Amino acid sequence: MHAIIKTGGKQYRVAPGDTIRVEKLPFDTGSALEFPNVLAVFKDGEFLSESQLGDAKVIATVTANDRSKKVLVFKFKRKKQYKRTIGHRQSFTELKVNDIVV
Repeated sequence: MHAIIKTGGKQYRVAPGDTIRVEKLPFDTGSALEFPNVLAVFKDGEFLSESQLGDAKVIATVTANDRSKKVLVFKFKRKKQYKRTIGHRQSFTELKVNDIVV
């Protein structure tokens, strides 16, 4: 069984037992979350429509709050003696999907 959920302005395809990284959420490690915004569910090879979803939700547990590896941005303009290096680390929340309830 798979489900498509929406969080942080992005959509994720999840299944029970999956671990996903989403945008930073304000929850502590070990907290249980429910995602009521389920867009679609694939069960036994069939697609469940919105009318069949009803109160479908995905239950997950927060496993980590961390920051990803640093991404370096290097700006350069030739013949102008312009160089600039900027680093960025994006925060994320790692979730373990426990169950999909339809």
